[in-house]
Amino acid sequence: MIFSSILFLIYFLPVFLLVYYITPKFLKNVVVLVFSIFFYSWGAPKFIFVILGTTLVDFFLVKWMYNTQTRLYRRILLTVSVCMNLGLLFYFKYSGFFIENVDVFITHIFHVHPLGWTKLVLPLGISFYTFETITYVVDVYRGEHKPLDNFWNYQLYIILFPKLIAGPIIRYHELADQITDRSANETTENRLLGFYRFIIGLAKKVLIANQMGALADAVFKTSTADLSAYAAWMGILAYTFQIYFDFSGYSDMAIGLARMIGFKFPENFENPYTSQSITEFWRRWHMSLGRWMKNYLYIPLGGNRVDSKLRLYFNLWFVFLVSGLWHGASWNFVFWGAYHGTFLALERAFLLKIYDKIGKFFRTFITFLIVIIGWVFFRVEKFSDAIQFIKRMFISNPKEYKFIPDPAFYTLLIIAAFFAFFTFFKWTQKIQDGVFTHEYSNLRHLVTAFLALILFILSVGNIAGSGFNPFIYFRF
Repeated sequence: MIFSSILFLIYFLPVFLLVYYITPKFLKNVVVLVFSIFFYSWGAPKFIFVILGTTLVDFFLVKWMYNTQTRLYRRILLTVSVCMNLGLLFYFKYSGFFIENVDVFITHIFHVHPLGWTKLVLPLGISFYTFETITYVVDVYRGEHKPLDNFWNYQLYIILFPKLIAGPIIRYHELADQITDRSANETTENRLLGFYRFIIGLAKKVLIANQMGALADAVFKTSTADLSAYAAWMGILAYTFQIYFDFSGYSDMAIGLARMIGFKFPENFENPYTSQSITEFWRRWHMSLGRWMKNYLYIPLGGNRVDSKLRLYFNLWFVFLVSGLWHGASWNFVFWGAYHGTFLALERAFLLKIYDKIGKFFRTFITFLIVIIGWVFFRVEKFSDAIQFIKRMFISNPKEYKFIPDPAFYTLLIIAAFFAFFTFFKWTQKIQDGVFTHEYSNLRHLVTAFLALILFILSVGNIAGSGFNPFIYFRF
């Protein structure tokens, strides 16, 4: 079940909100937990027991660790918890990739039969909730917050359905107190603002991302040898906007849903395509993942407090290598992470000084171009095919594949670019801030509610009238 489905919008969400709002305060967490379990079970009934089982073990391991005074024992329990969660992630997500590469090695070097491996079904959202289970044990170990006393409250932290399958990745100490008491946030104002935010995310996903995705799929399904440079550019531009509006749309829906029931989730996107460097891009793109990598990998590696610049550059590069692997079990994802890590290191070394000498427009253009080329490796499954696609972007093809998109595509492309770069100017940034942060008068609520209703009707109509509604972060 995904947020942008008829099942969720027409049946699940209204029933959930109705039951939640009429339920007494002391039972609200029970309602959210039951609906969260049902939400996950609908799409992955077999794997709900994996989550329930690992959270049960984790809850008691962390409680044992918290009550243990001996530092050695605390470290042992921390290691057991982290290894258990990473082990499950490796088994489901990376074991096939690992065995496949071992098979290639032993077949070519030792000329023996390949080991082979059964292809496993990836549990929904495993990359997201694995990182959150790790934040729980690490935050408690570091003393940033005490563990939850109630197992079902811990279960709720992990399986809370607004963030379960596509984030944001929320660190334990950011949400712990809200699980036990969020009455201060359960106001009519927050419910309305949460609803508006959800509709904005839904519209971004359905009315922009899905339309961009349809054209991107048409281009990427075509043989690279048959593509013209124009077709290749239109395809990767469409994907560039698809992945942004899809993922940021899901984050908006998650933040909005959470706000409607009193939770405050951290922001996950902040107009990343207006960035003037790759360093800035990663402060604006998938911000919750960036914060996780910084606090649980980069800083433990030494962060900026290292003896040499080479070690600093390596830390940056390695963190993004891991980030690429987190996104998927493929060499393309590994290369994509290393690609971004390399630019981060180069910017820290000298590129930012060069950027300071050119205008904002050129800095933004160069950054956007680097990001676009990186998305090729993110979208294309084989590394060799990605290289060929990039070549096709810059080298004309005499075969000239007849690329004739629907005229409406160009209108949507302009709309996508307009909203993606909306905050490029200070005055447009103020407009966005007004929409998301300023107080609403009664008249403003009426106007916004009316516009939200229109967007909701358009989105539902689009979903009902089209069979194309991809969930591109399913594999994560």
